[in-house]
Amino acid sequence: MQTQKTILITGASQGIGAGLVRTFLQRGYNVVATSRNVSASSEFAASAQLARIDGDIGDHGTAQKVVATAIEKFGSIDALVNNAGIFFTKPFLDYTMEDFKRLSSTNLEGFIHLTQLAVKQMLAQKTGGSIVSITTPLADHPIAGINASVPMMTKGGIDAISKNLAMEYSRDGIRVNTVAPGVVDTPLHKDNPKDFLKTLSPMGRISSAEEIVDAVVFLTEAHGITGEVLHVDNGAHLGRW
Repeated sequence: MQTQKTILITGASQGIGAGLVRTFLQRGYNVVATSRNVSASSEFAASAQLARIDGDIGDHGTAQKVVATAIEKFGSIDALVNNAGIFFTKPFLDYTMEDFKRLSSTNLEGFIHLTQLAVKQMLAQKTGGSIVSITTPLADHPIAGINASVPMMTKGGIDAISKNLAMEYSRDGIRVNTVAPGVVDTPLHKDNPKDFLKTLSPMGRISSAEEIVDAVVFLTEAHGITGEVLHVDNGAHLGRW
């Protein structure tokens, strides 16, 4: 009988992250959910299959606590979703080193802290695993007027490391993929005009959080796919429209 799988999810308190927690619980996974205030989130109900860890993912101690909890409570780590991320736009000349450090701490250091520990555990288990990270089409396909150069330096780094890790751990059965959403209907955009957001893709629509969740679930369970970037952006990566 197959043991129940355990998945780690970062940025789990709202939006896409909360949707991921709910969906993987429904699919029978054990879930370790983390964000700064995930214990206060009312987005999902308490469950014996759910552990919540509060903390800043840019802090190595948070990653250690997440992994320790997964092993102590559920006995394994089979999948990881690096969903935590921050993003803000401004002209390149206005970005400060404080901005860069903030972006790097969450988007890059957070990725490294938890992914290293998860891979180490997956290697010890010798049963493979899945890592899916959330990036953005803007890293490779900028849109005029959306000035996000420094955030894209970090998100592009996730794309690059994911492809390299996919190759490095391919023979160990550890698959590494990314999902690149366009504009998604989450609290991040609650104050942005919907009519403008719809112009940011050729299909003229805003994705739901559930569409991104579906893509993550697909890649987590698609045993033959690694090193892939799955665009869920209503065609924004295709070019001019």
